[in-house]
Amino acid sequence: MDKKMIINKVKREIPTHIEGYGEVKPYIGPFATIPNGRKYAPLKKYSKPGDIKLLSTIKESIQKVELRDGMNISFHHHLRNGDYVLNIVMDEIAKLGIKDLTLICSSLTKAHEPLIEHIKNGVVTGIHTSGLRGEIAKEISKNNILKKPVVFRTHGGRARAIEAGDIRIDVAFIAAPACDTMGNMNGVDGKSAFGAMGYPMVDAQYANKVVAITDNLVPFPLKRISIPMTQVDYIVKIDSIGDPELIGTGATRFTKNPLELLIAENAAKVLIASGYVKNDFSFQAGSGGASLAVCKYLKEYMKENNIKGSFAAGGITSTMVEFLEEGYFEALLDIQTFDSAAAESMKRNLNHIEMSASMYANPHNCGCSAHQLDIMVLSATEIDVDFNINSLTGSNGMIMGALGGAPDTAAGAKLTVVVAPTMRKRIPIITDKVTNVVTPGETVDVLVTERGICVNPLRQDLIAIFKAKNIKLKTINELREEVENLTGKAEKISTGDTIVAVIEYRDGTVIDVIKQVK
Repeated sequence: MDKKMIINKVKREIPTHIEGYGEVKPYIGPFATIPNGRKYAPLKKYSKPGDIKLLSTIKESIQKVELRDGMNISFHHHLRNGDYVLNIVMDEIAKLGIKDLTLICSSLTKAHEPLIEHIKNGVVTGIHTSGLRGEIAKEISKNNILKKPVVFRTHGGRARAIEAGDIRIDVAFIAAPACDTMGNMNGVDGKSAFGAMGYPMVDAQYANKVVAITDNLVPFPLKRISIPMTQVDYIVKIDSIGDPELIGTGATRFTKNPLELLIAENAAKVLIASGYVKNDFSFQAGSGGASLAVCKYLKEYMKENNIKGSFAAGGITSTMVEFLEEGYFEALLDIQTFDSAAAESMKRNLNHIEMSASMYANPHNCGCSAHQLDIMVLSATEIDVDFNINSLTGSNGMIMGALGGAPDTAAGAKLTVVVAPTMRKRIPIITDKVTNVVTPGETVDVLVTERGICVNPLRQDLIAIFKAKNIKLKTINELREEVENLTGKAEKISTGDTIVAVIEYRDGTVIDVIKQVK
Protein backbone atom coordinates (compact mmCIF):
# COMPACT_ATOMS: atom_id res chain seq x y z
CA MET A 1 0.00 0.00 0.00
CA ASP A 2 1.12 3.54 -0.75
CA LYS A 3 2.90 4.81 2.37
CA LYS A 4 1.01 8.09 1.98
CA MET A 5 -2.32 6.37 2.67
CA ILE A 6 -3.75 5.27 6.00
CA ILE A 7 -6.73 3.15 7.05
CA ASN A 8 -8.83 4.65 9.83
CA LYS A 9 -11.00 2.86 12.39
CA VAL A 10 -13.99 2.54 10.04
CA LYS A 11 -11.71 0.87 7.46
CA ARG A 12 -11.58 3.82 5.09
CA GLU A 13 -8.37 4.39 3.18
CA ILE A 14 -7.51 8.08 3.20
CA PRO A 15 -4.41 10.12 2.31
CA THR A 16 -2.22 11.41 5.10
CA HIS A 17 -2.27 14.79 3.34
CA ILE A 18 -5.04 16.28 1.19
CA GLU A 19 -4.33 19.19 -1.12
CA GLY A 20 -6.41 22.19 -0.09
CA TYR A 21 -7.15 20.63 3.31
CA GLY A 22 -3.81 19.78 4.86
CA GLU A 23 -2.53 17.05 7.17
CA VAL A 24 -5.06 14.37 8.01
CA LYS A 25 -5.77 13.06 11.50
CA PRO A 26 -7.54 9.73 10.97
CA TYR A 27 -10.66 8.76 12.90
CA ILE A 28 -9.67 6.51 15.83
CA GLY A 29 -12.90 6.25 17.85
CA PRO A 30 -15.78 8.37 19.16
CA PHE A 31 -14.02 9.58 22.31
CA ALA A 32 -10.39 8.70 21.61
CA THR A 33 -9.18 12.20 20.68
CA ILE A 34 -8.31 14.25 23.77
CA PRO A 35 -7.75 17.98 23.16
CA ASN A 36 -5.03 20.05 24.79
CA GLY A 37 -3.95 23.68 24.82
CA ARG A 38 -6.15 26.77 24.95
CA LYS A 39 -9.09 27.92 22.89
CA TYR A 40 -8.65 30.43 20.10
CA ALA A 41 -9.25 34.10 20.97
CA PRO A 42 -10.48 36.81 18.57
CA LEU A 43 -9.03 40.30 18.26
CA LYS A 44 -9.11 42.74 21.16
CA LYS A 45 -11.46 45.67 20.61
CA TYR A 46 -12.48 48.90 22.33
CA SER A 47 -15.38 51.34 22.42
CA LYS A 48 -16.00 54.91 23.53
CA PRO A 49 -19.08 57.03 24.27
CA GLY A 50 -20.95 58.13 21.19
CA ASP A 51 -19.78 55.28 18.93
CA ILE A 52 -22.24 54.53 16.12
CA LYS A 53 -22.34 51.00 14.72
CA LEU A 54 -25.15 51.50 12.21
CA LEU A 55 -24.04 51.58 8.57
CA SER A 56 -26.12 52.43 5.53
CA THR A 57 -25.32 49.49 3.19
CA ILE A 58 -23.90 45.99 3.01
CA LYS A 59 -21.15 47.39 0.78
CA GLU A 60 -20.12 49.84 3.48
CA SER A 61 -19.95 47.05 6.06
CA ILE A 62 -17.68 44.97 3.80
CA GLN A 63 -15.38 47.95 3.43
CA LYS A 64 -15.44 48.76 7.16
CA VAL A 65 -14.38 45.23 8.19
CA GLU A 66 -11.57 45.46 5.60
CA LEU A 67 -12.49 42.20 3.87
CA ARG A 68 -9.66 41.10 1.61
CA ASP A 69 -8.77 38.29 -0.76
CA GLY A 70 -8.16 34.95 0.95
CA MET A 71 -10.22 35.59 4.09
CA ASN A 72 -12.78 33.36 5.83
CA ILE A 73 -16.36 34.56 6.26
CA SER A 74 -19.28 32.88 8.00
CA PHE A 75 -23.05 32.65 7.64
CA HIS A 76 -25.80 30.72 9.41
CA HIS A 77 -28.76 28.88 7.89
CA HIS A 78 -31.53 29.32 10.46
CA LEU A 79 -33.77 30.67 7.67
CA ARG A 80 -32.90 27.57 5.59
CA ASN A 81 -34.62 27.77 2.16
CA GLY A 82 -35.89 31.24 3.04
CA ASP A 83 -32.47 32.83 3.60
CA TYR A 84 -31.66 36.00 1.62
CA VAL A 85 -28.60 37.28 3.48
CA LEU A 86 -25.85 35.02 2.15
CA ASN A 87 -26.72 35.78 -1.48
CA ILE A 88 -27.05 39.53 -0.86
CA VAL A 89 -23.68 39.73 0.88
CA MET A 90 -21.90 37.55 -1.67
CA ASP A 91 -23.22 39.63 -4.57
CA GLU A 92 -21.82 42.80 -2.97
CA ILE A 93 -18.48 41.10 -2.29
CA ALA A 94 -18.27 40.01 -5.94
CA LYS A 95 -18.98 43.56 -7.14
CA LEU A 96 -16.04 44.77 -5.04
CA GLY A 97 -13.72 42.35 -6.82
CA ILE A 98 -12.76 40.38 -3.71
CA LYS A 99 -11.63 36.80 -4.48
CA ASP A 100 -10.47 33.53 -2.95
CA LEU A 101 -12.84 33.49 0.02
CA THR A 102 -13.68 30.47 2.18
CA LEU A 103 -17.25 30.25 3.45
CA ILE A 104 -17.71 28.87 6.97
CA CYS A 105 -21.43 28.05 6.81
CA SER A 106 -23.54 26.14 9.31
CA SER A 107 -25.21 24.61 6.24
CA LEU A 108 -26.13 25.42 2.64
CA THR A 109 -29.53 24.88 1.01
CA LYS A 110 -31.11 25.23 -2.42
CA ALA A 111 -31.62 28.91 -1.61
CA HIS A 112 -27.88 29.40 -1.97
CA GLU A 113 -27.50 28.15 -5.54
CA PRO A 114 -26.38 31.61 -6.78
CA LEU A 115 -23.08 30.66 -5.12
CA ILE A 116 -22.32 28.54 -8.18
CA GLU A 117 -21.42 31.61 -10.21
CA HIS A 118 -19.28 33.02 -7.40
CA ILE A 119 -17.42 29.70 -7.25
CA LYS A 120 -16.88 29.62 -11.00
CA ASN A 121 -15.66 33.23 -10.95
CA GLY A 122 -13.14 32.59 -8.15
CA VAL A 123 -14.89 34.68 -5.51
CA VAL A 124 -15.37 31.51 -3.43
CA THR A 125 -12.65 28.85 -3.42
CA GLY A 126 -13.47 26.97 -0.21
CA ILE A 127 -16.57 25.85 1.70
CA HIS A 128 -16.88 24.47 5.22
CA THR A 129 -20.41 23.30 6.00
CA SER A 130 -22.60 20.66 7.60
CA GLY A 131 -24.71 20.05 4.52
CA LEU A 132 -24.93 20.68 0.81
CA ARG A 133 -27.90 20.13 -1.48
CA GLY A 134 -29.29 20.94 -4.88
CA GLU A 135 -27.33 22.25 -7.84
CA ILE A 136 -24.29 23.34 -5.80
CA ALA A 137 -23.89 19.78 -4.55
CA LYS A 138 -24.24 18.39 -8.08
CA GLU A 139 -21.71 20.80 -9.55
CA ILE A 140 -19.16 19.96 -6.87
CA SER A 141 -19.82 16.19 -6.98
CA LYS A 142 -19.60 15.84 -10.75
CA ASN A 143 -17.69 18.83 -12.06
CA ASN A 144 -15.39 19.63 -9.12
CA ILE A 145 -15.95 23.36 -9.59
CA LEU A 146 -14.50 24.30 -6.19
CA LYS A 147 -10.77 24.95 -5.94
CA LYS A 148 -10.42 23.22 -2.53
CA PRO A 149 -12.32 20.21 -1.14
CA VAL A 150 -15.49 20.97 0.79
CA VAL A 151 -14.99 20.27 4.50
CA PHE A 152 -18.07 18.72 6.10
CA ARG A 153 -18.43 19.03 9.87
CA THR A 154 -21.17 18.11 12.31
CA HIS A 155 -22.94 20.89 14.18
CA GLY A 156 -20.89 20.06 17.27
CA GLY A 157 -17.75 19.64 15.19
CA ARG A 158 -18.17 23.08 13.62
CA ALA A 159 -18.45 24.72 17.06
CA ARG A 160 -15.42 22.74 18.25
CA ALA A 161 -13.34 23.72 15.21
CA ILE A 162 -14.15 27.43 15.64
CA GLU A 163 -13.39 27.41 19.37
CA ALA A 164 -10.17 25.46 18.82
CA GLY A 165 -8.97 27.82 16.07
CA ASP A 166 -8.95 25.00 13.51
CA ILE A 167 -10.98 27.39 11.38
CA ARG A 168 -10.72 31.11 12.01
CA ILE A 169 -13.50 33.43 10.98
CA ASP A 170 -12.34 36.83 9.78
CA VAL A 171 -15.86 38.21 9.38
CA ALA A 172 -19.19 36.77 10.53
CA PHE A 173 -22.28 38.08 8.73
CA ILE A 174 -25.25 37.33 10.98
CA ALA A 175 -28.88 37.57 9.88
CA ALA A 176 -30.89 38.88 12.83
CA PRO A 177 -34.70 39.09 13.02
CA ALA A 178 -34.31 41.67 15.78
CA CYS A 179 -31.33 43.92 16.50
CA ASP A 180 -31.00 47.11 18.53
CA THR A 181 -28.82 50.09 17.68
CA MET A 182 -25.86 48.67 19.63
CA GLY A 183 -26.01 45.20 18.05
CA ASN A 184 -27.88 43.10 20.61
CA MET A 185 -29.70 40.40 18.63
CA ASN A 186 -32.37 37.76 18.98
CA GLY A 187 -34.21 35.40 16.66
CA VAL A 188 -37.72 35.53 18.11
CA ASP A 189 -38.89 39.09 17.41
CA GLY A 190 -39.78 40.71 14.09
CA LYS A 191 -41.35 39.72 10.79
CA SER A 192 -38.50 37.31 9.96
CA ALA A 193 -38.42 35.55 13.35
CA PHE A 194 -36.88 32.09 13.10
CA GLY A 195 -36.36 31.16 16.77
CA ALA A 196 -33.04 29.93 18.14
CA MET A 197 -29.74 31.50 17.06
CA GLY A 198 -27.72 28.45 18.02
CA TYR A 199 -25.21 28.49 15.16
CA PRO A 200 -24.07 32.15 14.98
CA MET A 201 -23.63 32.36 18.76
CA VAL A 202 -20.28 30.64 18.35
CA ASP A 203 -19.40 32.68 15.26
CA ALA A 204 -20.05 35.97 17.06
CA GLN A 205 -17.93 34.94 20.02
CA TYR A 206 -14.86 33.92 18.01
CA ALA A 207 -14.93 35.93 14.75
CA ASN A 208 -12.49 38.81 14.38
CA LYS A 209 -15.27 41.07 13.03
CA VAL A 210 -19.05 40.71 13.28
CA VAL A 211 -21.70 42.37 11.12
CA ALA A 212 -25.36 42.13 12.19
CA ILE A 213 -27.78 42.31 9.27
CA THR A 214 -31.39 42.95 10.26
CA ASP A 215 -34.77 43.95 8.87
CA ASN A 216 -36.01 44.92 12.33
CA LEU A 217 -33.88 47.63 13.94
CA VAL A 218 -35.16 48.58 17.40
CA PRO A 219 -34.04 51.10 20.05
CA PHE A 220 -31.41 50.10 22.60
CA PRO A 221 -31.76 47.97 24.67
CA LEU A 222 -33.32 44.89 23.08
CA LYS A 223 -35.42 43.19 25.76
CA ARG A 224 -34.26 39.66 25.01
CA ILE A 225 -30.69 39.03 23.90
CA SER A 226 -29.27 35.95 22.19
CA ILE A 227 -26.05 37.53 20.87
CA PRO A 228 -24.81 40.57 22.86
CA MET A 229 -23.55 43.90 21.57
CA THR A 230 -20.14 43.17 23.12
CA GLN A 231 -19.44 40.91 20.14
CA VAL A 232 -20.85 43.08 17.33
CA ASP A 233 -18.85 45.61 15.31
CA TYR A 234 -21.38 46.91 12.77
CA ILE A 235 -25.09 46.82 11.98
CA VAL A 236 -26.82 47.09 8.61
CA LYS A 237 -30.59 47.37 8.15
CA ILE A 238 -32.04 45.92 4.95
CA ASP A 239 -35.60 45.43 3.71
CA SER A 240 -35.74 41.68 4.35
CA ILE A 241 -33.34 39.03 5.67
CA GLY A 242 -35.53 36.19 4.39
CA ASP A 243 -38.83 34.34 4.32
CA PRO A 244 -39.45 32.37 7.53
CA GLU A 245 -42.31 30.49 5.87
CA LEU A 246 -39.69 28.53 3.89
CA ILE A 247 -37.83 27.27 6.97
CA GLY A 248 -39.88 24.09 7.24
CA THR A 249 -39.62 23.09 3.56
CA GLY A 250 -37.19 20.48 2.28
CA ALA A 251 -35.51 18.31 4.90
CA THR A 252 -38.09 18.71 7.67
CA ARG A 253 -41.56 17.28 7.29
CA PHE A 254 -44.15 15.20 9.10
CA THR A 255 -44.94 12.14 7.04
CA LYS A 256 -48.28 10.70 5.92
CA ASN A 257 -46.53 7.93 4.00
CA PRO A 258 -47.93 4.54 5.20
CA LEU A 259 -44.51 2.89 4.87
CA GLU A 260 -42.81 5.53 7.01
CA LEU A 261 -45.63 5.36 9.55
CA LEU A 262 -45.16 1.58 9.80
CA ILE A 263 -41.42 2.06 10.38
CA ALA A 264 -42.16 4.71 13.00
CA GLU A 265 -44.63 2.42 14.79
CA ASN A 266 -42.04 -0.38 14.86
CA ALA A 267 -39.41 2.06 16.15
CA ALA A 268 -41.70 3.18 18.97
CA LYS A 269 -42.13 -0.47 20.00
CA VAL A 270 -38.34 -0.80 20.12
CA LEU A 271 -37.96 2.34 22.25
CA ILE A 272 -40.61 1.17 24.68
CA ALA A 273 -39.22 -2.37 24.94
CA SER A 274 -35.71 -1.02 25.58
CA GLY A 275 -36.75 0.30 28.99
CA TYR A 276 -35.37 3.78 28.31
CA VAL A 277 -38.82 5.37 28.02
CA LYS A 278 -39.47 6.13 31.68
CA ASN A 279 -39.87 9.13 33.95
CA ASP A 280 -37.14 11.76 33.44
CA PHE A 281 -35.82 10.28 30.19
CA SER A 282 -34.38 12.58 27.51
CA PHE A 283 -35.10 12.37 23.80
CA GLN A 284 -34.22 13.70 20.37
CA ALA A 285 -35.55 12.85 16.92
CA GLY A 286 -33.97 13.80 13.59
CA SER A 287 -35.73 15.92 10.97
CA GLY A 288 -36.72 13.08 8.60
CA GLY A 289 -40.37 12.08 8.17
CA ALA A 290 -40.15 8.69 9.88
CA SER A 291 -38.04 10.12 12.72
CA LEU A 292 -40.65 12.76 13.50
CA ALA A 293 -43.49 10.24 13.18
CA VAL A 294 -41.98 8.19 16.02
CA CYS A 295 -43.06 11.03 18.31
CA LYS A 296 -46.74 10.31 17.63
CA TYR A 297 -46.51 6.75 18.91
CA LEU A 298 -44.18 7.69 21.73
CA LYS A 299 -46.65 10.27 23.02
CA GLU A 300 -49.47 7.72 23.09
CA TYR A 301 -47.39 5.40 25.26
CA MET A 302 -46.31 8.22 27.58
CA LYS A 303 -49.93 9.30 28.01
CA GLU A 304 -51.17 5.78 28.78
CA ASN A 305 -48.41 5.19 31.32
CA ASN A 306 -48.26 8.66 32.88
CA ILE A 307 -44.61 9.18 31.89
CA LYS A 308 -42.97 12.61 31.90
CA GLY A 309 -39.56 13.13 30.37
CA SER A 310 -36.87 15.58 31.43
CA PHE A 311 -36.03 17.27 28.13
CA ALA A 312 -36.26 16.94 24.37
CA ALA A 313 -33.52 18.52 22.29
CA GLY A 314 -32.12 19.42 18.89
CA GLY A 315 -33.88 21.12 16.04
CA ILE A 316 -37.29 21.87 17.56
CA THR A 317 -40.55 21.47 15.63
CA SER A 318 -44.20 22.08 16.48
CA THR A 319 -44.38 18.36 17.34
CA MET A 320 -41.87 18.89 20.14
CA VAL A 321 -43.68 22.03 21.26
CA GLU A 322 -46.83 19.94 21.72
CA PHE A 323 -44.83 17.54 23.91
CA LEU A 324 -43.80 20.48 26.10
CA GLU A 325 -47.14 22.25 26.27
CA GLU A 326 -49.04 19.05 27.01
CA GLY A 327 -46.69 18.24 29.87
CA TYR A 328 -44.77 15.28 28.43
CA PHE A 329 -41.38 16.97 28.88
CA GLU A 330 -40.12 19.50 31.40
CA ALA A 331 -38.10 21.49 28.86
CA LEU A 332 -36.95 21.83 25.27
CA LEU A 333 -33.34 22.58 24.39
CA ASP A 334 -33.32 24.29 21.00
CA ILE A 335 -30.37 24.89 18.67
CA GLN A 336 -32.42 25.38 15.49
CA THR A 337 -36.14 26.12 15.30
CA PHE A 338 -37.90 24.47 12.38
CA ASP A 339 -41.28 26.21 12.14
CA SER A 340 -43.21 29.31 13.21
CA ALA A 341 -45.07 27.50 16.01
CA ALA A 342 -41.75 26.52 17.58
CA ALA A 343 -40.37 30.06 17.16
CA GLU A 344 -43.43 31.47 18.91
CA SER A 345 -43.03 28.89 21.68
CA MET A 346 -39.47 29.99 22.34
CA LYS A 347 -40.60 33.60 22.57
CA ARG A 348 -43.25 32.99 25.23
CA ASN A 349 -42.23 29.84 27.13
CA LEU A 350 -39.30 29.99 29.54
CA ASN A 351 -39.04 26.20 29.43
CA HIS A 352 -38.22 26.38 25.70
CA ILE A 353 -34.51 27.07 26.05
CA GLU A 354 -32.16 28.40 23.38
CA MET A 355 -28.71 26.81 23.24
CA SER A 356 -25.57 27.38 21.19
CA ALA A 357 -24.09 24.75 18.88
CA SER A 358 -21.32 24.32 21.43
CA MET A 359 -23.75 23.61 24.25
CA TYR A 360 -25.63 21.29 21.91
CA ALA A 361 -22.91 18.98 20.70
CA ASN A 362 -19.29 20.14 21.07
CA PRO A 363 -17.37 17.19 22.56
CA HIS A 364 -14.42 19.37 23.61
CA ASN A 365 -15.99 21.48 26.34
CA CYS A 366 -17.21 20.76 29.89
CA GLY A 367 -20.47 19.20 28.77
CA CYS A 368 -23.03 19.21 25.96
CA SER A 369 -26.69 18.22 25.74
CA ALA A 370 -25.91 15.47 23.20
CA HIS A 371 -24.09 13.61 25.97
CA GLN A 372 -27.16 13.81 28.23
CA LEU A 373 -29.50 12.01 25.82
CA ASP A 374 -31.15 8.71 26.62
CA ILE A 375 -32.70 8.19 23.17
CA MET A 376 -31.82 9.46 19.69
CA VAL A 377 -33.79 8.59 16.56
CA LEU A 378 -31.99 9.13 13.23
CA SER A 379 -32.68 8.80 9.52
CA ALA A 380 -30.17 7.54 6.94
CA THR A 381 -29.63 7.33 3.20
CA GLU A 382 -27.57 4.13 3.62
CA ILE A 383 -26.48 1.73 6.36
CA ASP A 384 -23.95 -1.09 6.02
CA VAL A 385 -23.49 -4.44 7.72
CA ASP A 386 -21.19 -2.80 10.29
CA PHE A 387 -24.00 -0.31 11.12
CA ASN A 388 -22.07 2.63 9.64
CA ILE A 389 -24.49 5.37 8.55
CA ASN A 390 -24.41 7.57 5.47
CA SER A 391 -26.65 10.65 5.49
CA LEU A 392 -24.56 12.82 3.16
CA THR A 393 -24.27 11.12 -0.24
CA GLY A 394 -26.63 8.98 -2.27
CA SER A 395 -25.86 5.48 -3.50
CA ASN A 396 -24.80 7.20 -6.75
CA GLY A 397 -22.04 9.06 -4.91
CA MET A 398 -23.65 12.48 -5.32
CA ILE A 399 -23.63 14.86 -2.36
CA MET A 400 -27.26 15.39 -1.37
CA GLY A 401 -27.61 15.77 2.40
CA ALA A 402 -25.96 16.73 5.64
CA LEU A 403 -24.08 15.51 8.68
CA GLY A 404 -26.17 17.71 10.95
CA GLY A 405 -26.04 16.59 14.55
CA ALA A 406 -26.39 12.86 13.82
CA PRO A 407 -22.80 11.78 14.62
CA ASP A 408 -22.84 14.02 17.70
CA THR A 409 -26.03 12.62 19.18
CA ALA A 410 -25.34 9.01 18.16
CA ALA A 411 -22.12 9.17 20.16
CA GLY A 412 -23.84 10.76 23.14
CA ALA A 413 -27.13 8.88 23.44
CA LYS A 414 -27.59 5.70 25.46
CA LEU A 415 -29.82 4.32 22.69
CA THR A 416 -29.39 5.32 19.03
CA VAL A 417 -32.09 4.03 16.70
CA VAL A 418 -31.96 4.44 12.92
CA VAL A 419 -35.25 4.43 11.03
CA ALA A 420 -35.15 3.82 7.28
CA PRO A 421 -36.94 1.93 4.49
CA THR A 422 -35.08 -1.09 3.14
CA MET A 423 -35.08 0.36 -0.38
CA ARG A 424 -35.61 3.62 -2.24
CA LYS A 425 -36.63 3.45 -5.91
CA ARG A 426 -35.68 -0.25 -5.79
CA ILE A 427 -32.16 0.60 -4.61
CA PRO A 428 -31.33 -1.24 -1.36
CA ILE A 429 -30.24 1.04 1.47
CA ILE A 430 -28.56 -1.81 3.37
CA THR A 431 -25.21 -2.57 1.81
CA ASP A 432 -21.89 -4.28 2.42
CA LYS A 433 -20.21 -0.90 2.51
CA VAL A 434 -21.86 2.53 2.58
CA THR A 435 -20.81 5.02 -0.07
CA ASN A 436 -19.50 7.30 2.69
CA VAL A 437 -19.29 6.88 6.44
CA VAL A 438 -20.78 9.80 8.36
CA THR A 439 -21.84 8.18 11.65
CA PRO A 440 -19.63 5.26 12.75
CA GLY A 441 -21.39 1.97 13.40
CA GLU A 442 -19.96 1.62 16.89
CA THR A 443 -22.26 4.50 17.96
CA VAL A 444 -25.40 3.02 16.33
CA ASP A 445 -27.51 0.50 18.26
CA VAL A 446 -30.63 -0.48 16.31
CA LEU A 447 -31.90 -0.35 12.73
CA VAL A 448 -35.69 -0.35 12.27
CA THR A 449 -37.18 -0.93 8.82
CA GLU A 450 -40.52 -2.06 7.40
CA ARG A 451 -39.08 -5.57 6.89
CA GLY A 452 -37.38 -6.14 10.20
CA ILE A 453 -35.38 -4.93 13.15
CA CYS A 454 -31.60 -5.38 13.49
CA VAL A 455 -29.52 -4.82 16.61
CA ASN A 456 -25.81 -4.06 16.54
CA PRO A 457 -23.98 -7.16 17.92
CA LEU A 458 -22.08 -4.76 20.22
CA ARG A 459 -25.36 -4.39 22.15
CA GLN A 460 -25.92 -7.92 23.43
CA ASP A 461 -27.84 -6.39 26.34
CA LEU A 462 -30.47 -5.03 23.94
CA ILE A 463 -30.66 -8.31 22.03
CA ALA A 464 -31.45 -10.13 25.28
CA ILE A 465 -34.06 -7.53 26.30
CA PHE A 466 -35.85 -7.61 22.93
CA LYS A 467 -35.90 -11.40 22.76
CA ALA A 468 -37.34 -11.56 26.26
CA LYS A 469 -40.12 -9.17 25.13
CA ASN A 470 -40.85 -11.18 21.94
CA ILE A 471 -39.61 -8.55 19.52
CA LYS A 472 -38.52 -10.42 16.42
CA LEU A 473 -34.99 -9.62 15.29
CA LYS A 474 -32.97 -10.28 12.17
CA THR A 475 -29.25 -9.94 11.69
CA ILE A 476 -28.36 -7.11 9.40
CA ASN A 477 -26.83 -9.59 6.93
CA GLU A 478 -30.09 -11.54 6.85
CA LEU A 479 -32.03 -8.37 6.12
CA ARG A 480 -29.52 -7.29 3.46
CA GLU A 481 -29.83 -10.65 1.68
CA GLU A 482 -33.63 -10.56 1.86
CA VAL A 483 -33.75 -7.13 0.25
CA GLU A 484 -31.14 -7.95 -2.39
CA ASN A 485 -33.26 -10.96 -3.43
CA LEU A 486 -35.93 -8.42 -4.34
CA THR A 487 -33.82 -5.64 -5.80
CA GLY A 488 -30.59 -7.28 -6.89
CA LYS A 489 -27.25 -5.96 -5.70
CA ALA A 490 -26.74 -2.25 -6.07
CA GLU A 491 -24.24 -1.28 -8.75
CA LYS A 492 -20.96 0.04 -7.46
CA ILE A 493 -20.45 3.69 -8.25
CA SER A 494 -17.57 4.83 -10.40
CA THR A 495 -15.44 7.65 -9.01
CA GLY A 496 -12.19 9.27 -9.99
CA ASP A 497 -9.18 9.90 -7.77
CA THR A 498 -9.98 13.57 -7.14
CA ILE A 499 -11.19 14.28 -3.60
CA VAL A 500 -14.04 16.82 -3.73
CA ALA A 501 -14.89 16.74 -0.02
CA VAL A 502 -13.48 15.74 3.36
CA ILE A 503 -15.79 14.40 6.07
CA GLU A 504 -14.62 15.20 9.57
CA TYR A 505 -15.85 13.39 12.63
CA ARG A 506 -16.99 15.67 15.46
CA ASP A 507 -13.53 15.63 17.09
CA GLY A 508 -11.72 16.92 13.97
CA THR A 509 -10.42 13.55 12.75
CA VAL A 510 -11.19 12.45 9.19
CA ILE A 511 -13.72 9.66 8.94
CA ASP A 512 -14.03 9.60 5.13
CA VAL A 513 -13.51 11.48 1.88
CA ILE A 514 -15.82 11.99 -1.09
CA LYS A 515 -14.38 11.49 -4.56
CA GLN A 516 -15.55 13.04 -7.80
CA VAL A 517 -18.32 11.10 -9.51
CA LYS A 518 -17.50 10.02 -13.05
